[in-house]
Amino acid sequence: MAAHAQNKRTETGIPRVAMVQGAIPEHELAAVYDPMVNVILQGSKSMTVGRQTLHYDPATYFVMSIELPAAGVVRSASSGAPYLAVSLTLAPAVLASLLSDLPETADFAGQESAFSVAAVTPELLDAWVRMLRLMGHPADIPALAPAYEREILYRVLQGPMGWMLRDIATPETSLARINRVVQRIREEFARPLRMEELAEDAAMSVSAFHRHFKAATTLSPLQYQKQTRLLQARTLLISAGANVTSVAHEVGYESSTQFSREYARAFGLPPSKDAARIAASMR
Repeated sequence: MAAHAQNKRTETGIPRVAMVQGAIPEHELAAVYDPMVNVILQGSKSMTVGRQTLHYDPATYFVMSIELPAAGVVRSASSGAPYLAVSLTLAPAVLASLLSDLPETADFAGQESAFSVAAVTPELLDAWVRMLRLMGHPADIPALAPAYEREILYRVLQGPMGWMLRDIATPETSLARINRVVQRIREEFARPLRMEELAEDAAMSVSAFHRHFKAATTLSPLQYQKQTRLLQARTLLISAGANVTSVAHEVGYESSTQFSREYARAFGLPPSKDAARIAASMR
């Protein structure tokens, strides 16, 4: 399986399943991550969202239920084996279909975080092994991958983070309502935010909206927007070679000076120097 993976997101031929192996460039680990279940096969990883950092390794797995700006750090195994991980991007339709076939479970009141780690169970690992074996039998993927995907999600639903998947797929929970706002910010990140409108979208008061948003993401709505803007700006600077002023305006900054200051605070260097450093590392 490892022979298929590169040091960047590598599609496996199985819908929504990707792999990555080896030393991953720092700028590729700072991104807005899709909702996913992430399992490490070798090495370890740290994920930082806001001020919270979670560490996980082959004994644990990571779940992120909404899109979040985060920064990762990967490490090789103590044996020297390269970092190796697989991920399943969450598909709302698949999750909703599975939930419709399952009995309701107890409500995990008071839990609102949209990401966490938990211990890997033998049943979850077994489902992943069968899924990944399909890479060697591509003709079996259409028939078997959907069943294995449902089983992976079922095993997560049975575990301590099952409430997270249930809440994100149940329209009127606070986490699902915050997710609607996250989708809006992701689509309109370059526009000014009005807290009253976002709170209305979430069907909450402004104070309750702030509280629930930060509980889910560890960020305020404005912090989420700023991190999204800066990550998009970094992508534009690297991939399009655009100038700093035009990128600043494209991602929603009126002042290129403010943009450069916030960019340097986030990434350690001013925009042009950071882009040059990354470009040099990619040669």
